Parts: sequence; C-alpha cells; structure tokens
Amino acid sequence: MGAQQRNPSARARIVPVLAAMLALSVAACASQKVAEQNADEAIVTTGSRVDQPSVVPPPPPAPPPPPPMQDAMARPGRAMEGRMMMRAAPAIGGIVGGNYAQSAPQPMPGTIDRERYENVEANPVKQVATDPVSTFSVDVDTASYSNVRRFLNQGQLPPRDAVRIEELINYFDYDYRLPRERTRPFEPTVSMVPSPWAQGRTLLHIGLQGYDIVPATRPPLNLVLLLDVSGSMSSPDKLPLVIQSMRLLVDQLNARDRISIVVYAGAAGAVLEPTPGNEKARILAALEQLQAGGSTAGGAGLALAYSLAERNLNRNAVNRVILATDGDFNVGVADNERLEDFVTRKRETGIYLSVLGFGGGNYNDSLMQTLAQNGNGVAAYIDTLAEARRVLKDEMASSMFPIANDVKIQVEFNPGRVAEYRLIGYETRMLRREDFNNDRVDAGEIGSGHAVTAIYELTAPGGRTLNDPLRYQQGAQAPPAATGSEIAFLRIRYKLPGASESRLIERPITSADMSASLAAAPEQTRWATAVAGFGQLLRADPYLDRSYGWSSVIDLAQGARGSDEFGWRAEFVQLARAAQTAQAAAPPVVPSQGEPPTPRPPNRAIRVPPPPPPKSR
Repeated sequence: MGAQQRNPSARARIVPVLAAMLALSVAACASQKVAEQNADEAIVTTGSRVDQPSVVPPPPPAPPPPPPMQDAMARPGRAMEGRMMMRAAPAIGGIVGGNYAQSAPQPMPGTIDRERYENVEANPVKQVATDPVSTFSVDVDTASYSNVRRFLNQGQLPPRDAVRIEELINYFDYDYRLPRERTRPFEPTVSMVPSPWAQGRTLLHIGLQGYDIVPATRPPLNLVLLLDVSGSMSSPDKLPLVIQSMRLLVDQLNARDRISIVVYAGAAGAVLEPTPGNEKARILAALEQLQAGGSTAGGAGLALAYSLAERNLNRNAVNRVILATDGDFNVGVADNERLEDFVTRKRETGIYLSVLGFGGGNYNDSLMQTLAQNGNGVAAYIDTLAEARRVLKDEMASSMFPIANDVKIQVEFNPGRVAEYRLIGYETRMLRREDFNNDRVDAGEIGSGHAVTAIYELTAPGGRTLNDPLRYQQGAQAPPAATGSEIAFLRIRYKLPGASESRLIERPITSADMSASLAAAPEQTRWATAVAGFGQLLRADPYLDRSYGWSSVIDLAQGARGSDEFGWRAEFVQLARAAQTAQAAAPPVVPSQGEPPTPRPPNRAIRVPPPPPPKSR
C-alpha cells in the first residue's frame, strides 16, 4: 500500500497495457470466428468445399436409420429429434396452431439434372394372326403435355421418356358424340383415315366423351390438400405457384364442401383441420403462412393425409387427397414400390389420390405416375398459373368428379381385314386379355365431361407388313359371313362410381367408319392425328416415313384448329414450331474433361452444360 502511494504513476502505466492486451485478444477471437464462418460459407450447391482447412475435422456421427414403414405410417406427425422447428401461425378458427417439423434448408438442384422418368419403349407392331386382341386401361392424365411444353418453352427438346403420346392427345377437348344418360356415361366415336406418316397404312381413331355433370347437382367434396413445403420447393415455380394454384381451387368450393391442409418437410403436420369450403378467409390464411425449408418426408405426409381423409369420410361425397409436390421424396419412406403398395391399399377405402407436379431440375415424374395410377386419381403438371386455372377452375369437374371407374378398352381385329396393328401410346397402361373381364383388375377413371382418345395404326392383308409370315402356321381363317364386313370389334368396360360390377359397351367397326382421305375426315380426327404425329417425332419413334416432319404436323394442325376458346390449340402450333427449331439447333452434349464423347441417351434432355467454375486460389 505504501509502495503504491509512493509510485502513483506506476498503476497509471499498467492499466493501458492490460487494456491493450485484452483488445488484441478479443480481436484475435473475432478474426478466428470470421475465418471459420467464411470457410463454412465456401460450399457450392453440390456440397463440396472450395477452401478446405489444413486440419480436417472428424466426420459427424452417422444418422440414425429411417423408421420402418409401419412406424412412419403410424406416427406421421411426430417430429424427429434434432430437427429445426418452423413456427406456424397462431390458431385462427380451424387453423391448427403449434409447429410442424422441418430440417435445415436443403441444397437446390442448381445445374444438376435429377429429373426422373420411367424408361418406356414404344408399343410394338403385332400380327393379327397370332395376337388379334388389344387391351388397355384409359388414361386421362395430362401431365406429360404441360411438362413437354416447359422444355420447349426453354428452347430444348424434352427427354424421350417424358413424352407420353396419349397424354398429349387427351390434353385437348374433342367434339365427340355426347352420351344420352348417366348410367351409360359415354358414347364411342370411331373413324378411320389414311395414315399421313406411313404410306399404305390406316389409322383407327377411337374417342369417348364423358357425361357432363350439371354443376348444381354435383356431389360435395371432402378434400385434403397435401402440400410439399420442403427446401426443394422454394423456387418461384414451386411452392409460390402451389399457393396461387390452391387459391384458384378454394374459389370453387361452397358450404357443402370440406377442405383440410397437411404439409410435410422433415416430418408432416396438419395446418388446417376440416373446414367448410365457404370459410375462405380461414383456408387462405392457412395457405399464406407456408414457407419452404427442410428435407422431404413424403411417405409420412401421405399417411397423415389419408388418415385425415378417412376420419372425415363422407360416403355421399367425393373423397380425394390432392398432392402438390416436385416428387423429390428423400426422408423416411421414399421407395416407389412401398409407396405404390400403400396407396393401392388406401384406394379400397374410396379415397382418390390426385397428383399435381411442380417445378424442374429434380422433378420425379416416375413417382408421380406411380402414385396417381395406383391411387385412382389423375396426374397433372402445373408449369404456369394459366395451367393451374385450366386444371383447377375451367376443367375442375373433370379433375374432381368421376363418372366411371376402372374403364378398359379392348379391340379385336378381324384377320381377314387387318394383318398388323400397333397402339400409339398407352405403353404404361397395357393390360392382359383376361384382365378385361376381371373386375378386380384396376384401370383408369374418367371424370365429368372428360374426353378419351386412342389411335391404332393398321396394315391390311397384302400390304407392306413389318413381320414376315410364319412358315409353319396356317394362314388366317376366313371370318364367318355374318362378321366378314367388320374390320374390328370394340368393347368398353366400366364401373359406375361406388359399384363393384362392371358394365359393357360394344360396337362393330366397319368400312362405314372410313373416310376417303385425311382432308375429308372429321375435325377431331385430324387434330388428334396431328398431336399423335407430334408426339412420335418428339420420341423419335421408328415407325414414321422419312418424309414426315414438323411441317407436316403444323400444316395438319393449322387446318384442324376449329373452335379454340382458350387458345390451347393455337399454342400447340407454336410448340410444334419450337420443337422444329430446337431440333435443328440442338448442339451435341459436351463431355466432361478426361471423358470420351458419348452419344446422347434417348431419355435425357438436350442441354449445353455451363462452363466450369473458376478454380479457387
């Protein structure tokens, strides 16, 4: 104490020194933290680090194994430990308060093409002498057309397997004959014309026009919206477009309808309990709170949505789950076969599953088709708000209200009049001959006012066939005199909604159905033929004459546009021109450094890869 009193200036000199040392220490810690943060941020979307530190940290512990199928289905709403929780909006009426689980945001697809399509080969040419009967399920999906449009509007040809010709044809309305009564929900329309792409062959055009339910008499809806809010849905053409699309659907609901909303990311949760359709403010408030982030537990979301639909099942209503997603399931149950088994079992409850696809880069078309086909529903792809308006407003009745279930078509060809045939499209809908009369075999549904079209290409006996005659088999026997004038016989099986036994429609196909030329054919036949040619060119199918090209499609379509209230047919002509341009300007795929050049696979989009990023110093 005395020393300090004797040297008061010593303490004054020590204090600044200590303060300076403390400041240097704080600055060093802050610098280290910034360096670590910069290192963490130096990661590209593929997950590889650009600037690695000299000391590699130990790897994180392995994640726990995913829960078994039954556990995921039994507890779909349970959040996993360690996941971020996104706070939901406060409860408003029917809106459920609380949280639904999400993981940390996932990397976006970027320039990596992770779209998935089922590899499908075109239907083969069959000999009538050995295989006279063709059987298939109807397909009223339209997802392929709008997905193809997305690619063409981006200046590139679509992947070959993204093109399902029947969905391109069935995208459009046709002026087919209307059914007279609801118990016979459609009437067949048949015409035959010379083929424009194969000289000497004939096209058989079959059309079905569905009964149109009067809006005032439509049944109520029990809807569960199952919305993907994972990190992959953050781009403008995904979750923001989903919300806009659902607003259009909500506008069509009334007080008799009920709607619920389930969302899923890292886990699943209900954000809107069943709410009357006229309480639009509550429904829209639940939609507007949604944000994207996290991984994709689609299996858990499906389980919760079906559970909610079953809990509020109304036997006098149309009970339907509507899934809106890019299909990129990556957490929990994500295997196509297990999901297929699940929705197949659930369709027996009377609940339909419809699938709306959104976005690109990681679009899982294969999964969407699996879910829709086995869930007794339809599949559509929403690439624009205009398409959402078409599906969920203008054609809501055909998307929501079924008039016939398990619709199958069977055509038996007369070997005296037809030597060979092939069905254009419907490759994923083919059935065995015996499936036609088996009411336990599932098939497609037709909605109110929906039109279905199928086209066969036929070769007459003595014409240029693709199959050589069999050496050790007898020739085709002459048909009985009573049926000798028939070219083929058409059979259609269907079930009325809620029925377990099918009904049958039959019709002979004769020379009276033949037009002398394509120009003399009905407008709907000429238009369907133009779209079929468009699809075969996109797929590069091997059955077209070399002289048939995009100009042939455009000329035929221009003369068959007819009444085009919403401009969809005019848009098709522009898409054909865009395909012609894309094919002419398509560059070869540039191989990566060190890899030999390889031809472009037929099921991949034509793309020019971006230049490699500059190397870090």
